[in-house]
Amino acid sequence: MTEQTSSQAAPARIAPEEAARLAEAFRLFNAASAELTEAYGALEKQVASLTEELAEANGELRRQYEEKARLTDRLTTLLNQLPAGVVVVDAEGRMEDANPAALDMIGACAGEEWSGCARRMRPADAPGEWECIGADGQPRRLSMSEAALRGDRAHIVLLHDMTRQHALKIAAARNERLAAMGEMAASLAHQLRTPLAAATLYVGTLTGRDLAPADVKSIASRAQDRLRHLERLIRDTLMFARGEVLGRETIRLAALMEELHHTVEPVARQAGVALIVEPAVAVMEVSADRKALASALVSLLENAIQACDSRGEVRLSVHKTSGGVSFSVSDNGRGIPRDVQERLFEPFFTTREEGTGLGLAIARGIARVHGGDIECESAPGAGSCFTLRLPAQTPEEVLENGQ
Repeated sequence: MTEQTSSQAAPARIAPEEAARLAEAFRLFNAASAELTEAYGALEKQVASLTEELAEANGELRRQYEEKARLTDRLTTLLNQLPAGVVVVDAEGRMEDANPAALDMIGACAGEEWSGCARRMRPADAPGEWECIGADGQPRRLSMSEAALRGDRAHIVLLHDMTRQHALKIAAARNERLAAMGEMAASLAHQLRTPLAAATLYVGTLTGRDLAPADVKSIASRAQDRLRHLERLIRDTLMFARGEVLGRETIRLAALMEELHHTVEPVARQAGVALIVEPAVAVMEVSADRKALASALVSLLENAIQACDSRGEVRLSVHKTSGGVSFSVSDNGRGIPRDVQERLFEPFFTTREEGTGLGLAIARGIARVHGGDIECESAPGAGSCFTLRLPAQTPEEVLENGQ
C-alpha cells in the first residue's frame, strides 16, 4: 500500500526536447516584454514631447489670434475715422462693407447695390470727379478710383470728398482772374480807346460835312468795323473774366468737325487759304461744353489762317489718345519766334493790329476748365501746330470700371 502511494505522488518527468522549447518560449517572451517596455517608454517620451509642442503651438496661436484681434480692432477704428470713403463691392455688385465716411458721402447703406449708388453720381466739370447728394442732403463733389482684390472678383472703391477743395480752387481761380483783370486795366483802357477814338472820328466826319453817298457808305462801314471791334473786345474780356464752362454734354466729334468746317471755311476762302478738316471716327465722343469747345477751336483755326499767306494750308484733325482726345490745328505759315511763343497765351498780348490778344488766353482757359490744355510747336518759316488735349473718359466707362 505504501509503495503504491509513493509511486503515485512522484512527478512526471518532462522530456528534454519539451523543456528546451519551453525555455526558448520564456526567453522570447522576456525579450518581447523588454522591447514593449522600451517602446512604451519611448512612446511616453514622444507623447510628452508632443504635448509640450502642442501647448507651445496653442500658446503661439492664441498670441497670434490676440494680435490679429488687436490689429483688426485698430484697422476698424482707423477706417471709421478716415476722412476718405472706402467701399468693398462683392462679386455680385453689392456693397459688402463701407466705412461711415463713404456712406455719408454717397448717402447709401451697406448692402445696397453699388450700381444704384454709381448711377446717382453725375460727372463734374473736371476729369475723375463726380457730383452727388450726401447723407445730409447737401451736394458733394467726389473723386473716385477702384482697385481689384487679389484672388477675388470683389474690388475696393476709394472716395475722396473734394467739395471744399473745389470751392477753394474756384475762389483761387476767381482771385487770379481778378488780379489779372487788375493788371490788364491799363491795357484794356488803351485797347478800348483806340477803336473808340477812330469810330468817334468817323461819325464826326459824317455829321460835320456834306459827303457823297459813296463816301458816307465807306466812312459808315469803317465806323461800324471799329464798333464791331469794340464789341468783340468787350465780349472776349467778359469771357476771360468769367472763365467758366456753363455745362457739359456728350459731343459726337464727327458732327463737331463738320460744324467747324462750315464755320471757318468762308474765312479761309476769303483769305485764299486751303482749309483741310480730317473727318473724325463716327464713334468718337467727348464730354464738354459744346459752345465753349467750338469757340476755342475756331480761335485756333482763325489764328492759323491769319498766320498763312495766300495759297497757304491749314489742317484740323482729331485723334484718340490713351488719356482722351487730341485736336491738332497745323499750318504752313510764317511760324512763331521763340520769344513770342513764351507770351502767346498772355491776355492782351497780340502781334496783329486788329487782334484783341484774348483769343488764345480764352482758348487755353476753356481747355483747362475741361481738365486739358493747349500746347504750341512752331519755328520761324516752318509753320505752327497747336494741340488742344481733353480727357475723354465717359461716365459709363467710369461706372463700368467701378462695378
